[in-house]
Amino acid sequence: MSTNDTFYLRYYSGHSGRFGHEFLEFDFRTIADGTSAAVRYANNSNYRNDSLIRKEMCVSSAIVEEIKHIIKQSEVLKEDDSKWPKKNKDGRQELEIRLGGEHISFETAKIGSLVDVAESDDPEGLRVFYYLVQDLKALVFSLISLHFKIKPI
Repeated sequence: MSTNDTFYLRYYSGHSGRFGHEFLEFDFRTIADGTSAAVRYANNSNYRNDSLIRKEMCVSSAIVEEIKHIIKQSEVLKEDDSKWPKKNKDGRQELEIRLGGEHISFETAKIGSLVDVAESDDPEGLRVFYYLVQDLKALVFSLISLHFKIKPI
């Protein structure tokens, strides 16, 4: 795995409901020589008149390599979303990954719990997606809390 592999990752989860279009979205794009990445994060929860939260940051090659490693270890690039639950009134999730010469894009309904995964037509594939998304979200939330003091001490 060379540090100059083309790399792009985008995750979106959202729905339109009583409070308008509510969503969580983040993406990583390699910049400059392809070793570091720009990260964009947006969270729109109109609940109780919350406003759109946007954050942008740059991360080092170590973070980029770790994300590539997480993706490759998950083997999500071997999956196919054709048997996954379709988007519905509860919303949708999207995951797009460009890694080296591979490009894949997934779309599925929001997953409430592992019960939804187990009851799907492709529980193994959807489980891979579910756990990868959990890992990526945990990483992004950690990066945001490291980069931005939400509630200064």
